[in-house]
Amino acid sequence: MGSKTMANKKESAEEITRCPECNSGHLVRDYERGELICEECGLVIDDQFIDLGPEWRAFDVEQGEKRARTGAPMTYTIHDKGLSTEISWKNKDSYGKSIPTRNRAQLYRLRKWQRRIRVSNATERNLAFALSELDRMASAMGLPRNVRETAAMVYRKAVNKNLIRGRSIEGVVAASLYAACRQCNVPRTLDEVASSSRVGRKEIGRTYRFMTRELSLKLMPTKPQDYVQRFCSELKLSGDVQAKAADILKDANKKELTSGRGPTGVAAAAIYIASILCNERRTQREVADIAGVTEVTIRNRYKELTDKLGIEIQL
Repeated sequence: MGSKTMANKKESAEEITRCPECNSGHLVRDYERGELICEECGLVIDDQFIDLGPEWRAFDVEQGEKRARTGAPMTYTIHDKGLSTEISWKNKDSYGKSIPTRNRAQLYRLRKWQRRIRVSNATERNLAFALSELDRMASAMGLPRNVRETAAMVYRKAVNKNLIRGRSIEGVVAASLYAACRQCNVPRTLDEVASSSRVGRKEIGRTYRFMTRELSLKLMPTKPQDYVQRFCSELKLSGDVQAKAADILKDANKKELTSGRGPTGVAAAAIYIASILCNERRTQREVADIAGVTEVTIRNRYKELTDKLGIEIQL
């Protein structure tokens, strides 16, 4: 019955080509509000307009199912990939009507068993706890969705290879998140990951090295350029300073001044120099606090860059 109604609505919406009020042909389809509006007189012709979207080509039934746009998208950040059903705590049916009191005990039992069977074995229990911890850490660090999905995939691979045995779940989750940040070019330092985690920096680093070796993760070293945008944003510096710092790092990279040095320290020194050159001066202490390095490191890198690149600064 529902499909017939939808088909009828589609046909009626397609048939309407002129406004019944002013006979104008200037009709606008507002998909955000689901309305069909006349541009001339402002009459709302249809207030339940359905956006059926473009027809996607499918060559067999399996492709057609894959390209269906119904339901929430699959996600690796939930232990069951978000595919299982959930019985709401509200005592209402699908129409929004209250469920009679005589049926509520049965609904309570169904809800209880639904919760139990969603996590059926030890592996799923492990994933349920670990992925909720991963989501908590990612939220605390302000990481985007693609990093969370990548971290969940890395953790799932570690579980399948039985790399969790003998290690804390929090440590493996933190290491997976750190690896995902490296893979997605959203670099975070080990100290930043450790501050959001319940385990120490040393354990995260040890677990990360073990996982990269066992899972054959090919991760390139982080570059100072990767940190410039974030540090400048946190220091409230303009785009000119960011561009100048990027140029300094580009020249430093050509002269091989960045190899063998911590990327955060080099990035912080370049930003410090750029802030002075662009008359948006920040102190070494301010830059050091944001970059998570010491003032001594910034001074050393700053002297190297100014001497080797011939940058003259009036302090």
